[in-house]
Amino acid sequence: MSNTIYIGYYFKVQPLQPAVEILIAELGYAGFESFVETEEGVTAYIQKEEWSETILDDIQILNSNEFEISFSFEDIEQTNWNEEWEKNFTPIVVDEKCSVRAPFHDKPNTEYDIIIEPKMSFGTGHHETTHMMIQYILNNDFKDKSVLDMGCGTGVLAILAEMKGAKPIDAIDYDNWCYLNSLENVERNNCEHITVLEGDASLLVDKHYDVIIANINRNILLNDLDKYVACLKKNGMLLLSGFYKDDIPVLEAECNKHMLKLVETLEKNHWVALKFLN
Repeated sequence: MSNTIYIGYYFKVQPLQPAVEILIAELGYAGFESFVETEEGVTAYIQKEEWSETILDDIQILNSNEFEISFSFEDIEQTNWNEEWEKNFTPIVVDEKCSVRAPFHDKPNTEYDIIIEPKMSFGTGHHETTHMMIQYILNNDFKDKSVLDMGCGTGVLAILAEMKGAKPIDAIDYDNWCYLNSLENVERNNCEHITVLEGDASLLVDKHYDVIIANINRNILLNDLDKYVACLKKNGMLLLSGFYKDDIPVLEAECNKHMLKLVETLEKNHWVALKFLN
C-alpha cells in the first residue's frame, strides 16, 4: 500500500454553493474517492491507477455558465496524506452528543467521542451524508442490534453503533486503504464487536442484520439493494445516504418493491439520508 499514488485535484469555485456539493457528487461518480472542502473550493483525490486524461470529461458542472471553476492537479504520495488532512481537519460535534476528532484534538465533553485518522478514507463526519447517518444512529435504538456498515470508509459509523450498544457489527469496504484504516480506527476506539472485511456486497452470503447502514452512492445502492434486503431481518431498519434529494423517488420506488417503507428523511445542503423499515 505504501507505493500507491493518488492524484490530487485542487478546485477553485465561485460562488462556492451549491457548486461544491454538485462537483463532489459528480466527481464521486467519476471515481474520485476522497474530498476536502476548502475556503476556495474543494480538493479531490483519485487513485492514479483509476485516473485517465479524460477523467473530467463527464463532469457537467465544469461546463456551467453559473459558476467559475478552475483547477490544478498533482501526484500525491499516500504518506503525505496525513499532512494534507491535518491542515484541514477540525473536530466536529453532532447534535451536542457525538464528537468526531483526530488524536491531536482536545477531548470534548460529549457522550460519544470518536477518534479517527481518516487518511485517504471517506467518513470524517464533515460530509453531510456522514453527519446525517450519525444523527440516525444517535436517535435510534442500537442496543444488542446486529449491524452492517456497508462502505464503511473510516469505520466511524460502525464505531458509533458499537458505542450505542450494537453487537455484532460487520464493517465492509472494497477499498484496501479503507479496510486498513477502519481496522486502525476500530482498535483506536477500543471496539470489541466490529469485524472489518475487505470486499463488496458479494460478501453478504448467509448474513443477517437488524440494521443495515449504507452510505455509498445512488448507483451502487440501486445495484446492491436486493442483497441488502436478503440479509435484513424482519422488523429491520435500513439507513441509506450518499445521494441528493432528486434521487429519492428512484430509491424509494426500488425499496418499495422489496416491501420497505420510507419512514424518515433527513436533508442537509441538498444531500439526503433515508430511513426504511420492513
